[in-house]
Amino acid sequence: MGVPSRQEFFQELPSGCLLPTAQQGLQQVWQLLLICLVCRLLWRIDRLPSCIKHLSTIAGGFYTLYLFFELHMVWVVLLSLLCYLILFLCRHSNSRGPFLSITVLIYLLLGELHMMDTNSWHKMRGSQMVVAMKAISLAFDLDKGTVESVPSPVEFMGYVYFVGTVIFGPWISFNSYREAVESRKLSISWFMKVICSWMKSQLCLVVSNCVAPYLFPYFIPIMGDKLLRKWLLAYENTMSFHFSNYFVSYFSETTTTLAGAGFTEEKDHLKWDLAVAKPLNVEFPRSMVEVVTSWNQPMSRWLNTYVFRKALKLGTFQAILLTYTASTLLHGLSFHIGAVLVTLGFMTYIEHVLRKRLSTILNACVLSKRCPPDCKHQNKKVHAAHNECTMLNQFEIQYLWSWI
Repeated sequence: MGVPSRQEFFQELPSGCLLPTAQQGLQQVWQLLLICLVCRLLWRIDRLPSCIKHLSTIAGGFYTLYLFFELHMVWVVLLSLLCYLILFLCRHSNSRGPFLSITVLIYLLLGELHMMDTNSWHKMRGSQMVVAMKAISLAFDLDKGTVESVPSPVEFMGYVYFVGTVIFGPWISFNSYREAVESRKLSISWFMKVICSWMKSQLCLVVSNCVAPYLFPYFIPIMGDKLLRKWLLAYENTMSFHFSNYFVSYFSETTTTLAGAGFTEEKDHLKWDLAVAKPLNVEFPRSMVEVVTSWNQPMSRWLNTYVFRKALKLGTFQAILLTYTASTLLHGLSFHIGAVLVTLGFMTYIEHVLRKRLSTILNACVLSKRCPPDCKHQNKKVHAAHNECTMLNQFEIQYLWSWI
């Protein structure tokens, strides 16, 4: 069968890709969405004991884990039990964070190498990562005093299996979980946030499956030599990968918000403002640092709080390298992912040093992160310096295309 023409392709696109993608996506997740909504409504019942609230999210988390992983979910359960056992045994220690981190990493590495086949383990990687991040952050918060005491087993398991985050993430803190269980009132802003995040997730899913793989042959017909076609194909693959990540990010916003988490409270005003990814900052970045932090903001905050800041006493470069190493280990033993993350670590450090020196020499706002409005730089906009950094940034992105 020959390659279809552009006209034939666009005629077949709605029935051949767009509609099946949307239908299959909804079929796979509608039960998760329903459970999130049921838990949210259940927590709104007055005088409902807190233990019942925790048990409800445990039950919902167990059911959704079984829906997605079937009996393989036992490995996620074992990890959570191991984490609570370590927290309980070390409840009088002030080094729970480092000890639990080492234990979790050993468990993940053993699972990757010995405990089960690679494909099945990789299917659970997201949930394993979320459980690990939650347990480690709780351990460090206990050491720091942000959380006063080791939570009860029911409360801990409710946090770990919080139905809004147990499958797709993102990481939320223990205090955020407590606020979600207390349940704020239903509102128009909450409903609109859920709908907007859901629509964005479906749009990204359609782009990833139905647009990105055919971008240049059909949507943007570009002819060229073999080298150009190679780069165009690399860009198509990268775009498909990016939008699949945006789909997961927006969908995790949907489930987390639907279950009642992901808000900030300013005085008497409640704002449902959870943001997992910022696609525009990834596709059109100011710096590589902005790419990394905008790819998954909750994970970036977790790495910054519980890895980078803890390792800063070793030096900036060592802290950056350790942060990307920790991210690599959490993502699993994949040469592809490891190579990209380690390369990102070196590139972000080089760019950070370059921009810092340029900022000092030119007294200008060309740092990796945008300066606050009240910064002391004389030159708020220096186009030449910023363009030089942008050229370096674009070169880095072009280089990483061949890896992602």
